[in-house]
Amino acid sequence: MQTPQPQSSGTTDADIVLGTGMGPLRFGASMDDVRALMGEPEEIEESDDEDEFEHQAWNYLDEGYSLYFDREDDYRLSCIETDDPDMRLYGELVHGKSQQEIQALMRRHGHETSEIEKMDTGEVRLSYEKEMIDLYFDEDELQFVNFGVFINDDLEVQWPS
Repeated sequence: MQTPQPQSSGTTDADIVLGTGMGPLRFGASMDDVRALMGEPEEIEESDDEDEFEHQAWNYLDEGYSLYFDREDDYRLSCIETDDPDMRLYGELVHGKSQQEIQALMRRHGHETSEIEKMDTGEVRLSYEKEMIDLYFDEDELQFVNFGVFINDDLEVQWPS
């Protein structure tokens, strides 16, 4: 990706918009659309047999992105994982922030319900299930974020319009 340039809406390439995407990457985009925007991925991973959902992960390691395409969703972009140091949520830089700072940010935007889990690897995962976002902390600093398209109570994907 190029250096983030402000777009007309005041967002940058590293702005996370819950349920919608990140910068110009929008959930629901085809693999061809993503390739046109991002170029060829450095590596493509296929899901294992024991994975619940059959998918492809496109890794852009230098840029700090993994993009997920589920077979069930006709291989449209459905999830983004990033450790981009410029990532923003609600306009605020979040990389390196503490768990308490992130929870306060989410509360300010009406997201109260979260779950916290200490991973086997030592990281702490802060999850907001309704908002489809997981935030991973190491030494109480946000390291990376995994977020996806919204899914309603009937488990139907809610592609952004």
